[in-house]
Amino acid sequence: MQNLIKKIDVLTEIIGKLSAVVLIILALLIVYDASARYLFSTGSLMLQELEWHLFDIVILLSVAYTLKYNQHVRVDIFYQKMSPHLQTRIDKVGLIFLVLPFSLLMVYVGLDFVQISFSQMDGSPNAGGLPMRFLVKSLILLGFLFLTLQAISEFLQLQEDKQ
Repeated sequence: MQNLIKKIDVLTEIIGKLSAVVLIILALLIVYDASARYLFSTGSLMLQELEWHLFDIVILLSVAYTLKYNQHVRVDIFYQKMSPHLQTRIDKVGLIFLVLPFSLLMVYVGLDFVQISFSQMDGSPNAGGLPMRFLVKSLILLGFLFLTLQAISEFLQLQEDKQ
């Protein structure tokens, strides 16, 4: 079990670092785009779409990393006042009944969505927009697959901590 947990955590770490690099690129791109628009009155639809695609990459790839480091959204004002035993129980219930079913549902529903997008070679509907939008849409599957794996890792760690 420990070997599986370690492999998932290493994968999540790599994906999180990749997401951080993409975030830096996105920030630089936004600065360039805003500067060009306001200082030189030029802009590019392709550049704006690229910003959205990079934002998608950051969000979809960093969700598992966020779960790994326990930085996900929750009502900490109540959670931190609870005993460690109760916190563990809430974490387990959340993983089993919320995170895993939702992630698996997104992968299941996303399969057809991505498959259709690939078969149509989906691209931007805008003239001058980016082609190959289907590649970004495939990140829906990857992002939720990574989240599923990390949720499994988190649950297994909670189980091991109990023993």
